[in-house]
Amino acid sequence: MYGVCGCCGALRPRYKRLVDNIFPEDPEDGLVKTNMEKLTFYALSAPEKLDRIGAYLSERLIRDVGRHRYGYVCIAMEALDQLLMACHCQSINLFVESFLKMVAKLLESEKPNLQILGTNSFVKFANIEEDTPSYHRSYDFFVSRFSEMCHSSHEDLEIKTKIRMSGIKGLQGVVRKTVNDELQANIWDPQHMDKIVPSLLFNLQHVEEAESHLDNHSLWEPKVFAIRCFKIIMYSIQQLLSHLDANSRSAATVRAGIVEVLSEAAVIAATGSVGPTVLEMFNTLLRQLRLSIDYALTGSYDGAISLGTKIIKEHEERMFQEAVIKTIGSFASTLPTYQRSEVILFIMSKVPLPSLHHPMETGRTGENRNRLTQIMLLKSLLQVSTGFQSNNMMSALPSNFLDRLLSTALMEDAEIRLFVLEILISFIDRHGNRHKFSTISTLSDISVLKLKVDKCSRQDTIFMKKHSQQLYRHIYLSCKEETNIRKHYEALYGLLALISIELANEEVVVDLIRLVLAVQDVAQVNEENLPVYNRCALYALGAAYLNLISQLTTVPAFCQHIHEVIETRKKEAPYMLPEDVFVERPRLTHNLDGVVIELLFRQSKISEVLGGSGYNADRLCVPYIPQLTDEDRLSKRKSIGETISLQVEVESRNSPEKEERVPAEEITYETLKKAIVDSVAVEEQERERRRQVVEKFQKAPFEEIAAHCGARASLLQSKLNQIFEITIRPPPSPSGTITAAYGQPQNHSIPVYEMKFPDLCVY
Repeated sequence: MYGVCGCCGALRPRYKRLVDNIFPEDPEDGLVKTNMEKLTFYALSAPEKLDRIGAYLSERLIRDVGRHRYGYVCIAMEALDQLLMACHCQSINLFVESFLKMVAKLLESEKPNLQILGTNSFVKFANIEEDTPSYHRSYDFFVSRFSEMCHSSHEDLEIKTKIRMSGIKGLQGVVRKTVNDELQANIWDPQHMDKIVPSLLFNLQHVEEAESHLDNHSLWEPKVFAIRCFKIIMYSIQQLLSHLDANSRSAATVRAGIVEVLSEAAVIAATGSVGPTVLEMFNTLLRQLRLSIDYALTGSYDGAISLGTKIIKEHEERMFQEAVIKTIGSFASTLPTYQRSEVILFIMSKVPLPSLHHPMETGRTGENRNRLTQIMLLKSLLQVSTGFQSNNMMSALPSNFLDRLLSTALMEDAEIRLFVLEILISFIDRHGNRHKFSTISTLSDISVLKLKVDKCSRQDTIFMKKHSQQLYRHIYLSCKEETNIRKHYEALYGLLALISIELANEEVVVDLIRLVLAVQDVAQVNEENLPVYNRCALYALGAAYLNLISQLTTVPAFCQHIHEVIETRKKEAPYMLPEDVFVERPRLTHNLDGVVIELLFRQSKISEVLGGSGYNADRLCVPYIPQLTDEDRLSKRKSIGETISLQVEVESRNSPEKEERVPAEEITYETLKKAIVDSVAVEEQERERRRQVVEKFQKAPFEEIAAHCGARASLLQSKLNQIFEITIRPPPSPSGTITAAYGQPQNHSIPVYEMKFPDLCVY
């Protein structure tokens, strides 16, 4: 019998004998290395036998699994791994089919060790770059099985962790093997991603430490899988944006949930190059914000309520709007300065304003929509501007942005005006001093505030030279608003204080003092018929600011004058100080008429004391009067007729020839029409004149330009000569004539600055 078996064994094919020889009698001895080398050499010498070798190894492995001979199973898998690493011939595909069949057999086993063994072999196989393409291979089973292993619920915690780790490693191998193989099914298809992504998220959710996911599973090296995973996360933000648009008519709670996820995930997109563009994200969020406003106003998603229409809950829409604003702020806080500046300009461009280029909707519904849109966008802008740091105010507040922002300060709505003031404060406060001015007071020593003050830079000086009058004007007009409340005055005080600390040089200090004294005049004269509280608030605002600026300038005489007035008010009129006005229950007076001069800060006195310390006394003596601009005609604050009438009145009031005024022309429709048409025509003429000048200097020969400039210089010189002639030889002195030594009367020319004028001529 034994002889027959030996005879039959000698007749078996060589590849089977070589395969049998790699298995020892005792599986604990492991793979017979010398015989494995013979099998490998045979496979390389006769590659056409490789598929048969794989089939026979597969047959033995399946038999050993069924007989629970797991030692031989491990030897068979080790042999397969070595053959895979050594052979890269054209016949490798048939061998791989046998290999994958054996791996699948191991993964189907209930034994955790066999599952882990099969996974490790598959991962080694995934790292091999094959020379020949495969047309019939499928990895669907492996995606499903590895995903199942990721959700293992084994009773033993250690074994469960190992199985889940193997599942993730297996998914890593599938992704690596298929992502660059054009002949394989697209791994990014939903049928695969619906299994892979939940498996990864499931394990992310159950790890104790967020950073241990890729570390525990050794997925950082090689890095392909980690990159792919995070690309999925990055591109999922783009999908979330699209999903938000697709769910525009879903319930507000659903949309709010999507937006809150964006709020947490947007930080990834802000710090990487993959994902949606910045403006695209903000555009989507702002579009959803506007849609939500429409839903809240109309009460339905279709703009009209009919049978079967889903009714909108207004409080849910408000919740959604707040979620959008929060997301805008959290995303913007991660952006670099230049990108945040772009976002700020982008949001401001969406704010509806009453101008020629940005028509607003009419009617009650349109006005409500405009107002809500303005408020929500300004809230968003405030979120973006919070914490904004820029060393150059010219770039932080460019002209096109500042013009639009300040034009909203002229709105009737008190809430909108407050947002504008807070936004300006956010931009100007670059040293964190804002919270130190949240309470208006007249501190006797401001050193307790521990203010951070830097010298005004050259860029800041240029910014104030260009925009200071624009800022002063809007502060002045904001102070005159009847609908102001305590928050408005606190914001105005904070804005004045921060301008003084962040952007002030001597010229700015002088103008701010003039501005605050003009505000005091508003409260005293009361041409606006302001309520008592507003007048007391203006007096108190002026006292608090002058107390601050006097201590910042450190001019003793100035500080003394401010201190004396404040002390007098404490004794005789505490209702003119912030400590009695800006409290929960203001302590006011019933009559503010006839305020004595001792209770007022006097412009003449301040000019005198500051002029002696090097400040521009002449400028200090000139009362501040804001210039009316085109903004007033386009603003909702006043009608066009009222604005033009005010313009005529102000100009006539400032005219030196008051006695020769003629009655104001009656304002009619035709007059207004003519004024508008004429102004347009004048602008066109001026634009054409400038174009001709530029064209002349670009195209005319040098000699012609030189002759033109020489003629203008000659004309200027002749005018100057006339002026000098008049100055040197003035008319005879008003004091009369004097007699010469020889008794002949003669006119004596006296310089203008030595003439003595009658007292009536002194102004």
